[in-house]
Amino acid sequence: MEHSNPLLRGQSGQKFITVGEIMLRLTPPNYGKIRVANSFEASYGGSEANIALALANLGVDSTFFSVVPNNSLGKSAVRMLRSNDVHCTPVILSTPEETPTHRLGTYYLETGYGIRPSKVTYDRQHSAITEYDFSNVDLDSLLNGFDWLHLSGITPALSSSCAQFILECLKKAKEKELTVSFDGNFRSKLWPWEEARDFCTQCLPYVDVLLGIEPYHLWRSEEDHSKGDWKDGVPLQPSYEQQDEVFQHFVERYPNLKCIARHVRYAHSGSENSLMAYMWYQGHTFESKLFTFNILDRVGGGDAFASGLIYAMMQGYKPMDMVNFAVASSVIKHTIHGDGNITDDVEAIRNLMNMNYDIKR
Repeated sequence: MEHSNPLLRGQSGQKFITVGEIMLRLTPPNYGKIRVANSFEASYGGSEANIALALANLGVDSTFFSVVPNNSLGKSAVRMLRSNDVHCTPVILSTPEETPTHRLGTYYLETGYGIRPSKVTYDRQHSAITEYDFSNVDLDSLLNGFDWLHLSGITPALSSSCAQFILECLKKAKEKELTVSFDGNFRSKLWPWEEARDFCTQCLPYVDVLLGIEPYHLWRSEEDHSKGDWKDGVPLQPSYEQQDEVFQHFVERYPNLKCIARHVRYAHSGSENSLMAYMWYQGHTFESKLFTFNILDRVGGGDAFASGLIYAMMQGYKPMDMVNFAVASSVIKHTIHGDGNITDDVEAIRNLMNMNYDIKR
């Protein structure tokens, strides 16, 4: 049954949809280690679901599509999204005949503390979304009426059928003239680096808003790959000039790109990081402010950056406000337990964006 988002208050803004896997997340409490844990805190998350949730909390008409088993776990995951005003009508509750293993993917998170980094252990093989036959999905109907589609490089890493479905989504979105955002989101525990680059590079001609600059091939010469990639040698914390040069090569190769943004992380410890971002937009590269903060929960920080940027673009923010709002969204997520940025107060993010930390009375 469909429902409305009360945060919309009659607004007629853009309609957003995303496609991906939602998982059960199990975390030992109090920064505990999995091998000695005797209890776990349960929640739900996944990159695309996190973005749908964050946008819905900010008042965007936001829809999520996935396949989950028709059992208590699958229904609970959908219930969590619905409780955050995400439309879940397209979500498929699969039968054991459709998805024989009939399971919801799971991941275990050890939350880092001080010098100890966080650690993720996946248990998501043969989850419902990997076993479903997507030829049963009417893509024209699924994407009908939407303005914006968001996809990531995580879902195609799950199975060959998921990879094919993501490519078909991209092509159909292009045909229907939706704005498409894509986050490469490389996960080394899901697929090899070169395989990820090969696939994600196929996606670039269909993308309007690119989040992150990897994993993609950006060859200096398409005829002679021995000459290397334009990103070779660029450090994880590049200078403005280095990042600007990479952005320029992306847009020269793929003129369909309207915006490229990536955040840059400085990990001082497992508990304290700094974040800033670069963004190419309307022919210029913009550099955000640098934020330094303590971490409560890092997982989902990149998704909060993506949702912040998407929201700012939908609202027509000025370029510097766009990139600063995106970083501030990520920073505020680091202070919230769970995968999703449940912040429903735009002004709170804007105050952080302007580095105003005073109490609001």
